[in-house]
Amino acid sequence: MKAIEVMGKIDNRGNLILDEPIKGATYPHQVRVIILVPESVEAEDIEQDDTPVEEIKASLRRALQQVKAGETRPISELWNRIDAE
Repeated sequence: MKAIEVMGKIDNRGNLILDEPIKGATYPHQVRVIILVPESVEAEDIEQDDTPVEEIKASLRRALQQVKAGETRPISELWNRIDAE
């Protein structure tokens, strides 16, 4: 048997909702699903990144433009700024 690991949620009707589709594979026959849930932590207590995806994409686009324009800093300078904080 082959294992495919994906993340998802179970909605209030008991349906399994995957975060992303399983790409590159189709299985017309039945598959076996094993669901692992955290024991000691309630699902609502799991901290999730609340930064909107569009904001993250925009930040990455700006960073790529800065790199292409040569607007970079030596890593040693960045480490010095981190150590100062």
